[in-house]
Amino acid sequence: MDPMDLLNLARGPLLAASVLIFVLGMAWRTVGLIRRPKAHAISAPRQASTQAGVWGAVLRHMLPRAGTRPSPTLATLNPYFYHLGLAVVVFGYAPHIAFLQRHLGVGWPALPDAVMYLAAAVTIVSLLVALAMRLMDPTLRRISGADDYISWGLLFLVLFTGMALIDKPSSAYAAQGYVSDPTRLALHLMALELLLVWFPFGKLFHAVSWFAGRAQFGAFMARRGVRA
Repeated sequence: MDPMDLLNLARGPLLAASVLIFVLGMAWRTVGLIRRPKAHAISAPRQASTQAGVWGAVLRHMLPRAGTRPSPTLATLNPYFYHLGLAVVVFGYAPHIAFLQRHLGVGWPALPDAVMYLAAAVTIVSLLVALAMRLMDPTLRRISGADDYISWGLLFLVLFTGMALIDKPSSAYAAQGYVSDPTRLALHLMALELLLVWFPFGKLFHAVSWFAGRAQFGAFMARRGVRA
């Protein structure tokens, strides 16, 4: 297939189909969370409002729990590295912002290229460390399933194909209207589209469900007058 035909396919029908599946899948999973049966409490609440407990649990559980480990370790810190690094790469790189602006009409100032390259390198190394830990730790290896490895592989593929695109500063891409090598760009887009299709149905959905789970747990504990 001609490289431009492949790029047009990735930019057109495949992108539209993957976004549609992503949106419908996320909506379906979110509605499923909302409609889950709720147990009716039969005891009187010890607190009039559970809002403080909800937000307290959400915010506190974003940090390592005191007492779970004697000191910060790589196993504790590594998830922060790839989550924060990925957020910087997705929302701070000029071509990504231009992509969102073209399709959603929203944009913001980009971060310097040096920051982006460092964030991408940290994210890739951190993901490799996470995979090594999963493979070498007997407990993690035993509880890991296909979902874990597919989610990891698709995320790594998007990062790898994105790094393979970089051969000039983002300012040069901007001057050329963000034109890149059509084959490499098509592969990067198709990797992203695979990730979008998988996202609602795999463990990556925790990007949404973690908030609901923490909020429910916080409300449950606050009702009983216990700090979550």
